[in-house]
This record gives sequence, structure tokens and C-alpha cells, in this order.
Amino acid sequence: MTRPGGIWQNWGRTASVRPVRVERPRTPEGVQRAVVAAARQGLRVKAVGAGHSFTGIAVGPDVLLELDDLQGVTAVDEARRRVTLLAGTRLHRIPRLLAPYGLAMENLGDIDRQSISGAISTGTHGTGTGFGGLATQVVGATLITASGEFLRVDEEHQPELLPAIALGLGALGVLVEVTLQCVPAFVMHAVDAPAPLEETLERVHELAADADHFEFYWFPHTDVALTKTTERLPESAVRHPLPPVGRWVDETLLSNGVYRLVCAAGVVASPITAPFNRLAVRLTGNREYTDLSHRVLTQRRTVRFREMEYALPKDQVVPAFEEIRAHIARRGWRIEFPVEVRFAAADDRWLSTAHGRDSAYIAVHRYWRHDPREYFDAVERICLDHGGRPHWGKLHGLDRDALRERYPRFDDFVALRDRLDPERRFGNAYLTRVLGD
Repeated sequence: MTRPGGIWQNWGRTASVRPVRVERPRTPEGVQRAVVAAARQGLRVKAVGAGHSFTGIAVGPDVLLELDDLQGVTAVDEARRRVTLLAGTRLHRIPRLLAPYGLAMENLGDIDRQSISGAISTGTHGTGTGFGGLATQVVGATLITASGEFLRVDEEHQPELLPAIALGLGALGVLVEVTLQCVPAFVMHAVDAPAPLEETLERVHELAADADHFEFYWFPHTDVALTKTTERLPESAVRHPLPPVGRWVDETLLSNGVYRLVCAAGVVASPITAPFNRLAVRLTGNREYTDLSHRVLTQRRTVRFREMEYALPKDQVVPAFEEIRAHIARRGWRIEFPVEVRFAAADDRWLSTAHGRDSAYIAVHRYWRHDPREYFDAVERICLDHGGRPHWGKLHGLDRDALRERYPRFDDFVALRDRLDPERRFGNAYLTRVLGD
């Protein structure tokens, strides 16, 4: 978001820029005019949504397009359960937009502050061995190309490009509309429960396969896994949502309010981290409820952090996790944020972290006032040794040469970029690093 003085910062405070100018188009045609004007002046253009990427993927050094006003539904195909949204639409607003049609998104990540275009363009995913990332829900998209033209891609218009456009890193053009394949609205029955970490690791593939959705968190310095298991039910199922007071205590008071204070204190007094983590696993992570899908899949996070996440072949997740755990103990690090493990199905998106393989994800975090580099560098080396691919919107140290080895369709994507944006109208330093000049 742009602050006084014209400086834009992302949410994690890991990237900032003072662009030549900031524009806030209200329509797809407004985006088109901005791209054409920038091209005439020889300026680069970057679109930004909520700024939830930790990398510099959205940094716009010349013309920064804030898509806050580009939100809402533009078309609904009720027979096929497809909904077209303006690209800046925030994920947390989509359930209300879909409700009149009895529809829902098939899956969501655990944070819903992003724009739909930003979420799909960086490979945002949820959990569930039978479900792909958000980009797999995309059945059509419209973008403004570097030449200032509208390009529609769907099953009737250049369908062969959809696997690239749906997860395009912002490198192929500015998305202005996204068509999602939705599903009938549904509810979810969730069980959050602590479990012995060793037992969870031994059974993790069984647990993931037996549930619609499964994930777990591990606070370093403990021997407990905080598991979350959810099952999908018809919308008509009886709901037993969390009591408002209990939810406020868990998610606002403890998980955000108290946790923020402890993280801040840990910057100057790291010994408090381990005992607090042990206390946290006793006070949280033990509840059962049934509610609308988006209320179960997502959670509110207000404590600012930095994050790195790697996708691994699913059979490598336990060995990699064990190495990370051992490394934290060996180095004596005081890590205040949990390590998160999730799952996703293989898909065909060219730059998806789950391209061509069923995947498991390991995510690590640090409070934003801590320097995460030593910890993240160590975790990255371990994940790379186990065939990992980094999340495009989260911190990592890889460049084009390293990434090219990990994506079978990498050269195809670069060739499409050469075709659609030969002058790198939509380029920036991050895209140069990961895709080349």
C-alpha cells in the first residue's frame, strides 16, 4: 500500500519502492489506458493488490497500478457454476459475492486478504491431497498485454495458454478479469487437536489421505503437533460454529494480541520463546466446530511476519521436516513461529509449485522485527536437497538457472513472455532474477 510521501510497502515490510507515479484504475479500460500511456513514455508497469507477497514480485519502480477499485462480479454462468471477477477483488469478499448464487470457491489458503489476481499469480494454495492451488480453479482470464490489447484466454480462446496465464507471476500482462470454476456452497466439520509429534510424522500420509483437508503446525521447542482435520459437508448440514467469545479468545486475544506481545518481547529477550511455545500448545489447538467453508479454511492474522515456503514431493516432507527440526535444536535457535505442513494435488499450471507431482509444503516464519536470513537459508538448503520448489510470493534465494532445473515448462513460459512482453513492460528486479532479462 502506498503511504504518505509516495512510498509503497508490502505487508511484510520486505519490499518498498517510490514509483514514478501511482494510478488507481476503476475499470479494465482504465488499466488499458495506463499501460498504453506507460508504453509511450518508455515506463514499466506493475499491478499490485493487497501487497501480501513477501518477495519483490509486485514492486513497481515506474508506474504502480493499485487495483483496489477493480473489484466485484462481472458475469455469472449459473448453469456451469462459473463466476467472473474483476482482478482486484479481495478473497475475503468473494464468499459474500458468491452467496446469492449458492456457490463457493473449491478451496482457499489460510489467509484471505489477497486479491484474486495476486493469489493465483503467485501460486497461493490451501491444503488437501485432492485439491490444487487457487490457480487450478481458473478457467478463464482477461489481461492487458504490453501492446495495450485485451487478451482473453479460456476454453474457446487460446486454451493452450491457460496453464501459463493462470499463474503468470505478473510477467505476461495485467490481469483485469478472472473466471473461476466454483462449486456448490458447502460447510466443513473441523477438528483441531494436539497430537504427539512423532506419531503425527509416522502417520502423516495416512492422515492426509483419509481427510478432505489435513495440516499441522509444530512450535519449535515442543514435541506436539497441532493438527487440523476437516471434512466437507453439504450446505444443508447442521452448523455448530465456534462460540463468538471462544473464537475471540483463541483468535484475537491469544493468537494475535498476546502472541504479538510475546514476539516483540522475544526480540530483546529470546529465552522467553521456548516456554511460551510450550504454553501455546497447551492453550490453543483443541476445538471442534462446523461452519461455512470460508470460515473454516481461513483465519485472521494480524501479527506481522516474514515467511518462506517450499513445495516438496510429498514423500520427502517427513525427511525434510526432521532435518529442519534437528537443525533448529543443533543451532540452539529460539524460533517463535510454528513450522506449517500442508498438502496439495498435482496440477498442470506451468509454474505451479505442484506442477506434475503431488506435493507437501513446509512453511517457516519469523516475526518481522527478527532477521530471518540465517534460519531461512538453512531451511532453504534442506528443502532444495529434497527436491523443493519455492513459493513465488514468499522469500527465497533462487535465480533463473536454479529454477529452470525444477520446472519442466519453464522454458515454455519464458518463450511466451518473450512473445507477449518482448520489451519487459511488466518487468522488475524480482522477475529479472527468477526469469532472466
